[in-house]
Amino acid sequence: MQFADRLNNVETSAIRELFKLLGKPGIISFAGGFPDSAMFDVDGIQAAVNQALAEEPGAALQYGATEGYQPLREQLSAFMASKGAQGVAPENLIVTTGSQQALDLLGKTLISPGDKVIVEGPTFLATIQCFRLYGAQLISAPIDGNGVKTDELEKLIVEHRPKFVYLIPTFGNPSGAMLSLERRKKVLELAVKYQTLVVEDDPYGDLYFGEAPPPSLLALSATVPGSRELLVHCGSLSKVLSPGLRVGWMIAPAELLAKATMCKQFSDAHTSTFAQATAAQYLKAGRMPATLAHVRKVYAERAQAMGDALRKDLGDAIAFVQPQGGLFVWARLTGAGGKVADGNVFAKAAIDKGVAFVPGTPFFCAQPDHATLRLSFATVGVDKIREGVARLAQAL
Repeated sequence: MQFADRLNNVETSAIRELFKLLGKPGIISFAGGFPDSAMFDVDGIQAAVNQALAEEPGAALQYGATEGYQPLREQLSAFMASKGAQGVAPENLIVTTGSQQALDLLGKTLISPGDKVIVEGPTFLATIQCFRLYGAQLISAPIDGNGVKTDELEKLIVEHRPKFVYLIPTFGNPSGAMLSLERRKKVLELAVKYQTLVVEDDPYGDLYFGEAPPPSLLALSATVPGSRELLVHCGSLSKVLSPGLRVGWMIAPAELLAKATMCKQFSDAHTSTFAQATAAQYLKAGRMPATLAHVRKVYAERAQAMGDALRKDLGDAIAFVQPQGGLFVWARLTGAGGKVADGNVFAKAAIDKGVAFVPGTPFFCAQPDHATLRLSFATVGVDKIREGVARLAQAL
């Protein structure tokens, strides 16, 4: 078959390929990037389904507006307000099939072949694949434990004049980094100074372990005149309620929302109205705060257990910043004591010892750091985390 040239820009996810190796009995997996299904609020979702079918069965089961089911848009508007993002009216957002569809819509509406887009190094693997599919030339902006280095970002904006900048400011995948308040303000100031669109992807911001993170770029935009018109915010219920619902949303300037809605019309007509009605009833019932409190507590315990075990069992052979939220530990092999210093080599040795993680290389759009790796603590209990890290020490 003669396939489209754009497919030459992408390849199958290295993570999906890794999952094929996980059928080995007794394997402990730190590889997944998903929440723990044992913590889904099944009773609350069941009640929301029943309520949706009792109140508006026709609307829940029928075709719907491409922009989204209006009761859900209203609930999401209130949800964003509860997180400090004031003034997000229902018409300021569209509902997407997970926040990943929002990335696809941004690719369709904004990227022409050869356009430059700045992303963090490392960043979400699907973002790299999605934007490359539309022909983007990706530019890597360096990060540290406090998120993207804004001085470096400014230099890259000046040099490349990108179509937009894509960031995961709060507990990013894979880095787990949290962009500091000072840097958040600087990002918004750079957007205004250089009239550069900034995309804030925020699927993990509600999963904090202690103090709440700084306000989102969207919430902070009220303090930086002119920045709101240069900001896109992508949200999701996947990490906090259920990935299976596939409910996300995109808040953007009206002109961009209109183009994105048109493109969404062509691809899926609308996100499942049944899923949207369920999500709307769930949010309306007020169960989200208790759900979030529960998952934060469990993930915090697991993150601490993983950090403690890594420090104890791997010592100075590994370096990482203890995560303050999210689902991941982003680590770097130091090679101390002659230990393995390549994440890809280490991943294969770890599989042999019955534990899996994702090497860091695929998360870079350029100049990959082969010493890096991503470990997820989300789906593994504390005892299994300790056992898995002990196996990592054996593999090292």
